[in-house]
Amino acid sequence: MIKRQQPHSSLQKSEEAGYTIIESLVAMIVVSVLMIAIAPVMAFSVATRVQAKRIEMATQAAQTYIEALRSEALKQGANGFPAQSTTKQLEDTPAPTNVNALYCIDIDKKDVTTEKCETDSNQDLVVQGYYYNNLPAATNPAKTGYSLIVRVYRASSFASGVGALTTQRSIQVNAPNRQVQQGITSSGLGNLRAPLVEMRTEIGASDREGAYNSLCTRINDGPCQ
Repeated sequence: MIKRQQPHSSLQKSEEAGYTIIESLVAMIVVSVLMIAIAPVMAFSVATRVQAKRIEMATQAAQTYIEALRSEALKQGANGFPAQSTTKQLEDTPAPTNVNALYCIDIDKKDVTTEKCETDSNQDLVVQGYYYNNLPAATNPAKTGYSLIVRVYRASSFASGVGALTTQRSIQVNAPNRQVQQGITSSGLGNLRAPLVEMRTEIGASDREGAYNSLCTRINDGPCQ
C-alpha cells in the first residue's frame, strides 16, 4: 500500500505555527520581567507626587494660620489659638496631644455641618501653634506681639496606635542623620509621627505702645534700655 506524502507547504505552515507560539510565550515573559522591574519606580513616582502635594497644602495651611493670627481673625481664647511656651526655644516645645484643641483644616468635608478633623482622614490637616513673649500669662499676646512656631500634622497622625508625635528638633536630636521633617520623597503615607511642615515667625504687636519693649524682652535675656 502506497502512503500519500504530506505536501511540503503543509509541513512549512505547521513549523511556522509552532515557532509563533514559542515567540508569543517569550514575549509574554519579557514583558512580565520589564513590568516587575519598573513597578517600584512607578510606585515611587506616584508616592512622590502625592507627598509633594500634601506638603504644598500643609505649607498653605501654615501660612493661612499665620495670617489669621496677624489679622486677629483668630483671637486669644478661641479654639486653635497658639499655646504659651515657657521658653523662647520654641523648637523644643512639645508636639500636640489633643487634636480637638488645635486648629483644624477640614479638607475632605466628611461632615458638612462641622469643621472637624477626623483621625481616619489622610487629607485633613491639624495646625499646632506655640508662642513666646516673656510676659505674664494674663497679657494679651496680640497687643504685645510674640514669637510663633507653627507645625502642621495630618489628622491621621492622631489616630490610636500611631504613638507620640515628634517635632523637627526631637527627630534631629534622636537621629541626626535622618530627615528632620517629611520630604517629598517620603514613600506612601510618610512618617505619621513627624510634622509635614514646621515654620517659625514673628507676629507684630497690634498695640504699638510698648511694642519695642516686648520685642526686646523676647530677643534679649537682660533688661531692655
